[in-house]
Amino acid sequence: MASKQYRSKQSHETPVERSVTEVSRIKCHGSRPSDKLNPKTIDPFDSKAKFKTSFSHVYGNGGIPCRLIHGSVKHKLQWDVDLEEVLFDPVLITLAEGLRETEHPYTFVAREAFRQLLQLEGAGEKAVPVLPRLIISLRLCLSSEDASVFSAGLSALSCLSQAVRQHLNPYLKSLLAPLSKRLQQRAHRDEVTSTLQQLEIGGGKDALAVIKSKIPTYSSVLQ
Repeated sequence: MASKQYRSKQSHETPVERSVTEVSRIKCHGSRPSDKLNPKTIDPFDSKAKFKTSFSHVYGNGGIPCRLIHGSVKHKLQWDVDLEEVLFDPVLITLAEGLRETEHPYTFVAREAFRQLLQLEGAGEKAVPVLPRLIISLRLCLSSEDASVFSAGLSALSCLSQAVRQHLNPYLKSLLAPLSKRLQQRAHRDEVTSTLQQLEIGGGKDALAVIKSKIPTYSSVLQ
């Protein structure tokens, strides 16, 4: 009888009410350890919920061929395949999106894996074809109000510049607006300046011309 009454009550609940009921049930009975890596079990009513991208889902389902190795001092990545065999499309694209993650272990995996792939010999040749999609994710990072996400975007942009060099020049205008804004903030001034210098070194005179057009106060490191 109690079961029938519960089903009857449940059938009259709205979708929102059923979500609240389900969240309450999970909280009462506790969550499983694996829930922390499963985006589907995140409480949508939790005000402390961290930002999520599709990267967390892909990584949780084994779509990124590496794993996090916890160390007593620092963490490291262990790749399941040779790095030279990793396809930049879709892996590097997915990692770029994951740069906006704000929760461990996604933050470390996405940022470190992105860096390691771009430091491979010949990485530039592999990255150039996917530049348009990488730029979209980097722009979102650089426009983020989260300081750690912004810093991750700067580091990723520097790595990308070192890999593709002048091929990044056509995309600089779309990336410099948020950098110009953060350059006015003392907390980010040094790291933004360092990134601008790397963009100039990688892109040469053409990059410098674009940077000066958007940030007139920038001082060249090559002249």
